[in-house]
Amino acid sequence: MTSTISTSTRSLDAASVARCIDHTLLKPEATAEDVTALIAEAIELGAYSVCVSPSMLPLRIPAGADLKVAVVCGFPSGDHHSAIKAAEAALAIEQGADEIDMVIDIGAAKAGRFADVQADIAAVRAGIPTPGVLKVIIESAALTDAEIVAVCRAAVAEGADFVKTSTGFHPAGGATVHAVSLMKQTVGDRAQVKASGGVRSFNDALAMIAAGATRLGVSGSAALLSGATPAESAGDY
Repeated sequence: MTSTISTSTRSLDAASVARCIDHTLLKPEATAEDVTALIAEAIELGAYSVCVSPSMLPLRIPAGADLKVAVVCGFPSGDHHSAIKAAEAALAIEQGADEIDMVIDIGAAKAGRFADVQADIAAVRAGIPTPGVLKVIIESAALTDAEIVAVCRAAVAEGADFVKTSTGFHPAGGATVHAVSLMKQTVGDRAQVKASGGVRSFNDALAMIAAGATRLGVSGSAALLSGATPAESAGDY
């Protein structure tokens, strides 16, 4: 990945980047034992949250651990009825999720039916009581720039807390610096941006943060954080 990383972003150390990470395990073959290991690793690394499938709830987070729980909704296709997505989100919150990462109806976006996309987001938002956090996965690699802008506008209009690039499962690809920058320009201060899908190295993480991301979806978090140079780890750039 080629990008320009700002001097201020270079000052981020591994611990600071870890606090931007949703430590993610969404493989269909994942087991409860895998999720237990994910939680332990997330705590050890200092990640912000773990992100898992809804069937894994409720999770056993050790008492005193500073770790949030994020759960996907309508994943990975987004081709679920809005009522089903809303019910899935509400049940996840009831079972201990702090954050919901929902997938939009990508086909509706490609067809220019942005009112339908907005209604879908509104249904899920209504199922998440305060202080639950809603992240809207737009599958940016499958969209044109104009579609990215329209979907991000729909998300903030319905009170989304984040817009998120990707599921990591779409053949079109994952996060790009261009998409993150465009998404941040569109939402401004009304929402945050999560970069997910293909964020594998420490420099990838820095590039996404420099482009405007405040959260990162990462499955290989230990490897990513271990790629920080000694200077980056010490935070002395």
